[in-house]
Amino acid sequence: MSGADNGQNAQPLLELRQVTKVYGSGVAEMQALRGVSLRINPGEFVAVMGPSGSGKSTCMNILGCMDQPTAGRYWFREVDVGGLSRDQRTLLRRHYLGFIFQGFNLLNRTSALENVELPLIYRGMAQEQRRAAAYQALETVGLAGWEHHMPNELSGGQQQRVAIARAIVAQPLLLLADEPTGNLDTQRSLEIMDLLTGFNRALGITIVMVTHEADMAAYAQRIVHFRDGLIESDRTGDRAC
Repeated sequence: MSGADNGQNAQPLLELRQVTKVYGSGVAEMQALRGVSLRINPGEFVAVMGPSGSGKSTCMNILGCMDQPTAGRYWFREVDVGGLSRDQRTLLRRHYLGFIFQGFNLLNRTSALENVELPLIYRGMAQEQRRAAAYQALETVGLAGWEHHMPNELSGGQQQRVAIARAIVAQPLLLLADEPTGNLDTQRSLEIMDLLTGFNRALGITIVMVTHEADMAAYAQRIVHFRDGLIESDRTGDRAC
């Protein structure tokens, strides 16, 4: 693992230690990760790149507690995630993580406001509080006045803004973004990246973003390249502060 200039003496938000992930067995065995070590500190913006099959999505799934390593350790805020029960991992996702997906993943028959409220419903927040928080999140992403529109009444860029509002409404420590600009044109992509950069710098939200696009990765402080289940390089990005 490299990244010596990224505050290696600071207490990391998360750390992977020699993580492997194997799918299948026998002749069908496929080793998606081959001993990956990665340390990310609070407030970093890290872009993860690599060709299809390189292991970057598997790594993202492990960081998001949606999959578990075959071997190795995943630490989040000094807690060994592998030692948590399924319910405890669910609570970790619910209270500390936010997710943005390439396909937006909005509920089609639910308004923008109601989509953004969902994480707060899972937290058991009272309706009046969660409604106010959802309005504020939509305003933050530039969608004030669009709260009661359905996803099919919104452009792709607007749908992704709703997805981002949903991801940040619960004020996560870690935002995991999987190809967040993959379905958008260039102008909308730049707008989304400006939003993410703003959240990282102004709110201190740690961001890990998978992307195939070098111009989107350039917004990050660090760029981690995967290849064949290993980290090929870990370097400071051009826009690092």
